[in-house]
Amino acid sequence: MADSNITADDLVKAIRAERTETPSASPVRTTRRTSIDVLRGMVMFLMLAEVLHWSKLLGVSDRFSKEVQWALEWIRFHTSHVAWGGCSLHDMIQPAFSFLVGTSLAFSFAKRTQQGQSWEWMFLHALARSFILVFLGIFLRSLGKPQTNFTFDDTLTQIGLGYGVLFLFAGQKQIWVVLGAVGFLAFYWLVFAMYPLPPSGFDYAAVGVPEAWEHHRTGLAAHWNKNSNAAWAFDVWWMNLFPRQSRFLFSAGGYCTLSFIPTLGTMLLGLLAGNWLRDIARVGQRSLYFASAAAVCFAGAWALDFYGLCPIVKRIWTPSWVMLSGGICFLWLLVLSWICDDAGLAGWSFFFRVIGANSIVAYVMSWTMEAWTQQAIERHFGFAIRAWVPAEFQVFFNGCLVLLIFWLILWWLYRQKIFVRI
Repeated sequence: MADSNITADDLVKAIRAERTETPSASPVRTTRRTSIDVLRGMVMFLMLAEVLHWSKLLGVSDRFSKEVQWALEWIRFHTSHVAWGGCSLHDMIQPAFSFLVGTSLAFSFAKRTQQGQSWEWMFLHALARSFILVFLGIFLRSLGKPQTNFTFDDTLTQIGLGYGVLFLFAGQKQIWVVLGAVGFLAFYWLVFAMYPLPPSGFDYAAVGVPEAWEHHRTGLAAHWNKNSNAAWAFDVWWMNLFPRQSRFLFSAGGYCTLSFIPTLGTMLLGLLAGNWLRDIARVGQRSLYFASAAAVCFAGAWALDFYGLCPIVKRIWTPSWVMLSGGICFLWLLVLSWICDDAGLAGWSFFFRVIGANSIVAYVMSWTMEAWTQQAIERHFGFAIRAWVPAEFQVFFNGCLVLLIFWLILWWLYRQKIFVRI
């Protein structure tokens, strides 16, 4: 039985004491957002869909109506990279994947912290992950080569080179994340702007660029021209420090090692997005943050390119490209969060979630299994395909079968709850 000697004054004191106690901090939400896996799945699908070879259908586009021909041309453009400046949907694969690395870090850092892991242990894990990503990128790029192909412009390698630094910003105040992104982009811009322009008579053909290439820029923007810029000069030194079959002179695509610096800027933008997704429960406030960030990015990218201060070039990851692609990622993730997280309408996204849940597996499959799978299809079913599918559509049809097989493998892993993480 309760103590009958408790007085009214005792009750008042107890209530006051309870009210004056320091409230416990509400736990940080670490639940994984469906929108993240959907976006990652969409990005990886764009990469896997290269096997469809849409451009092959342009050879028979005259069989279709003008509307279909226009659609095929649109698809062809957005399933291939632009030559230098500008952007296609295909060019968004690497920046979106990098952006999501930062987004995921916001959740994983909070989760590991709640589990009691020390900062030092998490930092060592980040360094190990960096090493694995760099190694895996080089390993995949070396397939079919007579020796190790030391190259550092692969998506995984670029992420790995900057991931350790990215981790240092996890759990920091938002202002430090913003200042970090601005600082890295400003430094990268300065490196290019201060590197001298090539002398008159520079042999562009010797570095894989036509003399009268239409994408050459003039004025300050010329500091970012293909294979005559600061990053190209760095690689002529850096890449030749490693054993190679022949001396490195240039990248045929104009890609460079130093682009890992602005890629770090892209990952920091993703970290911002992840923090907002994790911490801001109010849809309106979160939407305002995302939309404002996108607007700032778009305005900055346009101004830098329009006034010739820095062209938008994905292949060397210019600061203006970071801003353009970052703005697209902010809006892309915002829309998916509205649909999948806030409205709970995620059923339609199952196809993409299966891919996004094992994105590393999908990436490795695209590098290691495509040719083998195509050969197996031809070996066992080629006679039927040749009999039933017109010759001009066989490449596309085979690509659809390869894509289906890849997805079924990923679906089996998904059902078995096997998720490969690095």
